[in-house]
Amino acid sequence: MIDHKQYPFLSRLNSPHDLRQLDEEELERLAEELRHYLLESVSRSGGHLAAGLGTVELTIALHYVFQTPYDPLVWDVGHQAYPHKILTGRRDQLGTIRKHGGLSPFPKRTESSYDAFGVGHSSTSISAALGMAIAASMDERDQHAVAIIGDGGLTGGMAFEALNHAGTLDANLLVILNDNEMSISPNVGAMTNYFSKILSSKLYTTVREGGKQILKQVPEVWELARRAEEHVKGMVAPGTLFEELGFNYIGPIDGHDLEHLIATLRNIRGLQGPQFLHVITKKGKGYLPAERDPVAYHGVSPFDPSQETLKKAPSKGMTYTQVFGQWLCDIAEREPKLVGITPAMREGSGLVEFSERFPKRYFDVGIAEQHALTVAAGMACEGYKPVVAIYSTFLQRGYDQLIHDVAVQNLPVLFAIDRAGLVGPDGPTHAGSFDLSFLRCIPNMVVMAPADENECRQMLTTGIEYNGPATVRYPRGTGPGIKVERELSTLPIGKGEIRREGKKVALLAFGSMVAPALDAAEALDATVANMRFVKPLDEALVLALARDHEYLVTVEENAIMGGAGSAVNECLAAHRCLMPILNLGLPDRYIEHGSRDELLAGVELNGEGIQRNIERFLQKKNHLQVIA
Repeated sequence: MIDHKQYPFLSRLNSPHDLRQLDEEELERLAEELRHYLLESVSRSGGHLAAGLGTVELTIALHYVFQTPYDPLVWDVGHQAYPHKILTGRRDQLGTIRKHGGLSPFPKRTESSYDAFGVGHSSTSISAALGMAIAASMDERDQHAVAIIGDGGLTGGMAFEALNHAGTLDANLLVILNDNEMSISPNVGAMTNYFSKILSSKLYTTVREGGKQILKQVPEVWELARRAEEHVKGMVAPGTLFEELGFNYIGPIDGHDLEHLIATLRNIRGLQGPQFLHVITKKGKGYLPAERDPVAYHGVSPFDPSQETLKKAPSKGMTYTQVFGQWLCDIAEREPKLVGITPAMREGSGLVEFSERFPKRYFDVGIAEQHALTVAAGMACEGYKPVVAIYSTFLQRGYDQLIHDVAVQNLPVLFAIDRAGLVGPDGPTHAGSFDLSFLRCIPNMVVMAPADENECRQMLTTGIEYNGPATVRYPRGTGPGIKVERELSTLPIGKGEIRREGKKVALLAFGSMVAPALDAAEALDATVANMRFVKPLDEALVLALARDHEYLVTVEENAIMGGAGSAVNECLAAHRCLMPILNLGLPDRYIEHGSRDELLAGVELNGEGIQRNIERFLQKKNHLQVIA
């Protein structure tokens, strides 16, 4: 529970209604307490830190001015929403965030009425908030929908699609650009705050709109006035683009100045139509180590806030991400036409060293997955060898481009798909639960899943040498600990291998499930095949295992529906091979957040769970035989 003496203001707030009872003069003290509480809590539990430290004042101001939850706040991505959770009745639960059974790491509609829209992926807030604003307009409700989007989120094309649509409507939408990648420039001060107040005032808006209607009757004068307005605004704000899209642009203003934030938001709350507020904030605000290195403090494990630097967790071996990063640098030395592409995930996808050693061949396209795939296709057309490093869950966003721009043209693009399967604390929005299902149905596609670190390296080499689209999907974290050979060797496409010889039951394991399948097989004396390829499937191996065993079991860290097990079922059906088969994988529901080990155990995809599933299956089969 919160310490009332340490947090005299924050401890009194159980909802934004309580916040709105405070005097404005008390809000600065509240901001100090909220920032300190966020740092104290996340340092103990782990989670997203730097972005939230930067939105403390903005969050207070939004809940203070707007009638939340009646006025919906839609947070883009959600990394910046920890202060929002604290102020909306979840303060005492913050220590459980990202833990199994605890608070979601992102806004979630089922968790709180103040979470207007569930998020996880970037660039969705403006579209969602616009939908809410349109609904309010149709219902004739005096309601304002607010989208809070980071500057990184504006690199996503979906954000501009929404802006383009919103500017043509009269819906009461406020888009707040939380610009936290640049320091506060000299023009963000008293003069800019003064102009922002004017630009957001009812008087300015009334004169502006009324003047437009009059001056439009005289085209020459109207054009002169329009240019003059743009010139004046251009001196105090870079808002021409948003004005052209139909928004009333306001800003930039200091996002840590509560007095001016509240005054500007109050003015905007009284305006009609689409508004755009540009707010400058600093990631990690108030905690110097996070201010200096916001990337390192973006998402953290528990740490000591009194220390100047984060301690690195002891190494448990190479992660699959590190295997990929090392391979990419090694293959780049051999292949001068190789290029690396990522949609804003340089650190997460293991591209840091490559970006430093081969800067001219490294392309971070921003949060623009669709563009990442098509620009790779364009490079492939010109004889280059693109490697797209992307999370499984983010590849879903570029699915149309994967089919139409890459696969239909059979272009040699290699996809290194990280975070396949269950990812742990980030929950269902980040889990790579479906890639085997949506990849194996695409013609021309080779789909590989490594059982260990060295096999991952071999598959990446196989993929880069294949003259067509290829994918290697691997999980988050470390593998079974197999030594990675420096040789750049390939594997025969479409060929699996037997890892363990047994009797009666054969386990056909894909990728990360080979290790737990081997654990289960020891107790069952079962055969284990490392299938390696989901597409093309090793049909000869499948039929041989079917011939020599009484039961087949497929195991994959992917949705059962349409996944690798379905490929085996189709193979057996095509060859008229009728036999008992059990498909194990992710169930037909979203798996909530928790540690990866907890989640795998929960869906019985660890060694013990696989064993239990098979034993139950054999018991049911024997029971049916007795009845017959």
